Amino acid sequence: MKHTGWRKPTPGLGVAEQLAQAGERVSVPKTRAFVAVKRVGAHIGLKAGDMMLLDTLGAFTQPQDWEARQRPIVWASNAYLMEQTGFSLSALKRHARRLAEIGVISFKDSPNGKRWGRRNSDGVIIEAYGFDLSPLSARVEEFEELHVALQAEREMCLRFKRQITVARRMIRARIESAVSGALSGPWAQFTSLLEDLLSKLPRRNDGSEQLERLLSWFKQLQERVDAAYLKATSTMDVVENCPESTELLSMKDQKMNPRVSIFEPHILITSQLNPVTRNSSEKEEVAAVAQNALPEDQVDMELEEWVAQVRKKRAALDIPTVMQACPEFASWAHNMGGFLKDWGDLHRVAGQLRPMIGVSEHAWNDAQEQLGKQVATAALALVFEKHCSGEVTSPGGYLRGMVEKAGAGELHLERSFYGRLTGQAA
Repeated sequence: MKHTGWRKPTPGLGVAEQLAQAGERVSVPKTRAFVAVKRVGAHIGLKAGDMMLLDTLGAFTQPQDWEARQRPIVWASNAYLMEQTGFSLSALKRHARRLAEIGVISFKDSPNGKRWGRRNSDGVIIEAYGFDLSPLSARVEEFEELHVALQAEREMCLRFKRQITVARRMIRARIESAVSGALSGPWAQFTSLLEDLLSKLPRRNDGSEQLERLLSWFKQLQERVDAAYLKATSTMDVVENCPESTELLSMKDQKMNPRVSIFEPHILITSQLNPVTRNSSEKEEVAAVAQNALPEDQVDMELEEWVAQVRKKRAALDIPTVMQACPEFASWAHNMGGFLKDWGDLHRVAGQLRPMIGVSEHAWNDAQEQLGKQVATAALALVFEKHCSGEVTSPGGYLRGMVEKAGAGELHLERSFYGRLTGQAA
């Protein structure tokens, strides 16, 4: 690689320069290039600060810079970039270096290491030295294909996780039903095996192969538990000779089996990602409860509790729903904040990711004041996700629109999140 100037060459910088040369030969709209890199940024090793700097650099470029035989080169000074990003000089250099080493930008250095450039009367760059964003043009198709592959892997992982959840709940429910019914069988051994499998439940970075293997183990255990349960129930004299006992066991099994459970919504099995998104009304749910042959006072008590739980779930969003509906936001949030245990952690990370999509501090503060920190956090996650997917081009304006809708009583965030979940499941 021919190298001029003061910067020490490395293999990564050499590759970046080759990508810049390739990017000069293609015409790629800036919006397409930035959407593509943001969708895979966390996967290729970019940090939130890297993306903030990249966005800042991209704001200096003009549409004609991204045409073939042109290079989108930015010659903004360190002082200006530090002012725009809030970085120290050392942090600015660190983020720029990582962008180049990963092959997202390239450095075009002048002989004296200074950045400068000039355009003609049509706004076309005649000569420039600085940060070269041409590698984005060269890699846009690579990033788009990677995003498709990551989406397929993510959907496969979600499917396996849902099947694991169903299997483990069925196993536990069957064991609890057998123990409460005093059925003979190796239930303690099965419980121990279940606990062993639970200790192997997937971490965030587990791939589909590990999940598929774990699912097969859960299914094998489920088959053994079901076989033992059927064997125990078929040999019970009390079941064969006492109809009243049969009815009692049926009621117990109904309460413990998540496939028919009415009073245990936390183990409800459904074909949807979140049971509270189904179209059935509360009246239909109440009718389903009322059909059970339980004492009237018990029905009334459990009916009240069930309706209260349904209303509570429909009224509030939880962190798992937000993260599952917004996988790009979740990826960046975990990348920045690690383990997120509560809304406080998520709010902190959302504030750090805000500048990355160009939402001003004023808009963010206004959203928190008008919506509350928790709702504002969920709203920003949704805006972040839509911006990364190309659905929203002005994140700040979109967030302000959500605040205005909330003031008019027309903001229904839960519908947006559950709608995205339904789309993922389709």
